[in-house]
Amino acid sequence: MTLRFSVLASGSSGNAFYIESNKTRLLVDAGLSGKQMDRLFSQVEVDPSQLNGILVTHEHSDHIKGLGIVARKYNLPIYANEKTWKAMEHSIGKLSLDQKFIFDMETVKTFGDMDVESFGVSHDAAEPMFYVFHHNGSKVAIVTDLGYVSDRIKKTVSDADAYIFEANHDVEMLRMGRYPWNVKRRILGDSGHVSNEDCGLALSDIISNRTKRIYLAHLSQDNNMKDLARMSVDNVLQERGIEIELHDTDPQQATTLYEVG
Repeated sequence: MTLRFSVLASGSSGNAFYIESNKTRLLVDAGLSGKQMDRLFSQVEVDPSQLNGILVTHEHSDHIKGLGIVARKYNLPIYANEKTWKAMEHSIGKLSLDQKFIFDMETVKTFGDMDVESFGVSHDAAEPMFYVFHHNGSKVAIVTDLGYVSDRIKKTVSDADAYIFEANHDVEMLRMGRYPWNVKRRILGDSGHVSNEDCGLALSDIISNRTKRIYLAHLSQDNNMKDLARMSVDNVLQERGIEIELHDTDPQQATTLYEVG
């Protein structure tokens, strides 16, 4: 086996991602209640007590809502950068010192037989960062919660076997929608979220012949729809001569465990 993963939940209401190799099992974020997290783990038949750790991307509640609960219940270590720790400590409850670990931005940390590379993103959080997973030549990248995809990020995540990539909103739906203007401005800004079209443009720059799977992630419940996201991203890719199947994610339903390679 190389890498297997499931997008346990993805959307504006809660996010969690699971990835495993032969010897290592990691969770990225726990943005749903403890009970919901257990339900999602059962959907993919994963025992959370067997996790080697939880990696945190940033302190927004849709990424850490169940973090403290899951970590305490299963006695799991948590990895986050210092600014994120400071920003989220009051939200996640008491943890023992031996559960708190620093994972600096722009570094690589080895967990068993898996190397995890962190990279910074532009988002309105303390020091948001996401991850690329490497194992036996396989590469899986998570890229969500960012206002734009910089050249530096593209270089870090390019040529992966699989992507979990943000397609947060349809720009017209957002502009015409019920959100107050300051919220719309935040989402559309450089520290907000990537639109369907910008997702397609970024993907067209980074995917290669080895890319087999793309999951569209962090869709807004108010400003997007799965069919619209798939169609919009696909249109951009096809205009650039790229044919690849796009897969949905859901805030309540885990994707089937997918094996890379």
